[in-house]
Amino acid sequence: MFRAFFLKHKLVILYGCALALLLFVMRWLEIRLLIMSHAQDIYFGAIALIFTALGIWVALKIATPKKEVVVVEKTVYVKHTNDFIRNEEALASLNLSPRETEVLELLATGLSNAEIAGKLFLSLNTVKTHTSKLYEKLEVKRRTQAVEKARQMGIIA
Repeated sequence: MFRAFFLKHKLVILYGCALALLLFVMRWLEIRLLIMSHAQDIYFGAIALIFTALGIWVALKIATPKKEVVVVEKTVYVKHTNDFIRNEEALASLNLSPRETEVLELLATGLSNAEIAGKLFLSLNTVKTHTSKLYEKLEVKRRTQAVEKARQMGIIA
């Protein structure tokens, strides 16, 4: 059946295939000539796409954090002793005045300089002077270090 159909319409099928082949060759040549005439634009576009993709990749690599945040929970044991005995030898070796000791105790409670000044009826500058002298005598740089060192030495509870 197919053979009979092919033999009957042989000329039409051959002309159709020849036209399709001719159309394919013409389109191929058109695209080829189009590419040749706009080759510089195509190269620039390809380079732009490559560098855009590279820029996005680098930005994503830079923006992502390299370190993972790990939260560690630890139990902190605090000694609560009601019978605190001040280490007078350490107090004498540091040559702390009674007022500096009071300021140190109030620092340990977490009060700010202004709050300490209000409690002791002193000026803010006087409290700052006392704290700077405390830092100097305890050989520390921050109030948390001063409180920790004083607790280790047994000067405050």
